[in-house]
Amino acid sequence: MKPSTNRMLTRIKSIYVFIKEKGTVTTQELVDEFGITPRTIQRDLNVLAYNDLVKSTHRGYWTTTEKKVRVSS
Repeated sequence: MKPSTNRMLTRIKSIYVFIKEKGTVTTQELVDEFGITPRTIQRDLNVLAYNDLVKSTHRGYWTTTEKKVRVSS
């Protein structure tokens, strides 16, 4: 796997875990927490949403779904 792909997957997993721990977060909270651009956060959220791991409760607010996930290190 390319280093950039590995970095992206690690970041997406971290975002998922952050949302899971906080319950509901805003896109801006994610930008502030991870120090990346709003566009990159949105792309990562789209990946998570496509895989039915997060959903937007209303514009700009995100929470995890009930889908069972095992997060490895």
